[in-house]
Amino acid sequence: MPLDSIRGSLQDKGVRLTRQRQILLELIDKSGQHLDAENLYQMAKEKDPKLNRVTVYRTLKLLKEGGLVDELDLMHYGGDQHYYETRTKQEHAHVICLRCGKVEEFFGDPLQKLRRQIEAHFGFQIVLARTEVGGYCSHCQVLRAQEIEAAREEPEPRTAARTVLSYRSPKPKHASRRDGRL
Repeated sequence: MPLDSIRGSLQDKGVRLTRQRQILLELIDKSGQHLDAENLYQMAKEKDPKLNRVTVYRTLKLLKEGGLVDELDLMHYGGDQHYYETRTKQEHAHVICLRCGKVEEFFGDPLQKLRRQIEAHFGFQIVLARTEVGGYCSHCQVLRAQEIEAAREEPEPRTAARTVLSYRSPKPKHASRRDGRL
């Protein structure tokens, strides 16, 4: 989203685009990554050492409420933290590797087709759509296959529980009661 458009959108809401807010927006928009608040804070601090965490969180809230950034959970790969990206005009899906956390963005007709199908089927007007797909990237698929193969080749270890369970003491020959007690 161009900075002039952002500036205009904020002004419409009576909010000034301060230097610190501009730094944060540019980092979100141009980093090429989905940043969480802490990473954003660390990167912004390099550009403006006076910037503090509170400013980052307040600015993220302001930008989110203003519809300028989206807050994503990305399949909670990193726990409960949220990630941020500038709102784009074109819908896209986030494709997340559940092993390494790599995030790819998918743009394409299938998403638009799905949107139209949902709207037609339910008579629903979609205003916001977020699509996340979790799986394994090609690199992690190879690693997983190697781990599975290595696990199959390892002999199964004998555990103490198995040793105890496989040992059965013979019944005493002199037991006269059914329960084995004398």
